[in-house]
Amino acid sequence: RAGPAIWNAMRFAEARELAELDSLTGLHNRRLFYEFLGREIARAHRYERYVSVIVFDLDDFKRINDRIGHLEGDAVLVEVADRVRSAVRATDIPCRVGGDEFAVILPESSRDDAELLADRIATAIRTQPIDKIGALKISAGVAELRPDDSAADLFKRADHALYRAKNAGKARI
Repeated sequence: RAGPAIWNAMRFAEARELAELDSLTGLHNRRLFYEFLGREIARAHRYERYVSVIVFDLDDFKRINDRIGHLEGDAVLVEVADRVRSAVRATDIPCRVGGDEFAVILPESSRDDAELLADRIATAIRTQPIDKIGALKISAGVAELRPDDSAADLFKRADHALYRAKNAGKARI
């Protein structure tokens, strides 16, 4: 009698995991990014704490896909996700928010802390060349929570900072 209930519970857990994780990289997806960010913002407002966000992408990723193909490009994204996981703290929340764009939520962290982590991520990605690609570089934007910020506001500021880094010559934070 318990068999169908156990089977349903396992299928539900599986479906939930598929809905929450990016299927390629295994990082949290965009939907969960906003859910976690909203929760961290509420906590930061309530307890007057910091929360910061890093948004970054791979410089010239389109050229990588055009040169070696999308399947190899996917392998590059998986490798980048692994390097991001190795660089973040246990309390940080790394996510893939689209294409070659990633974000990291940093609870209890100021903008200075986020800049240090963004630099560690850039170093982890840059220092070990990837077969057929060479060294990868990232551009990143960083933002710290302001008193009236929503999740969308905080993300938008970090995203604008990313585009300022790109326009300033790429490979910048």
